[in-house]
Amino acid sequence: MSTSFKGNKSSLPSKICVVCKKMSWRKSWAKNWESVKYCSDACRKKVPKPQT
Repeated sequence: MSTSFKGNKSSLPSKICVVCKKMSWRKSWAKNWESVKYCSDACRKKVPKPQT
C-alpha cells in the first residue's frame, strides 16, 4: 500500500517564502517544515548576509 499524496493540494500546509512571498509544501520538507524559510536555493542566495 502506497502512502503517497493523491488528493486536494489545498489541504496541504503552506507558508510564505521570506524573499519571494510564494511557497508550496514539498514532501522532502515534511520532517523539518517548522524550520523551512525559503522556497528554493535561489531565494536563499538573494537574502543579504548580516555584516559582523
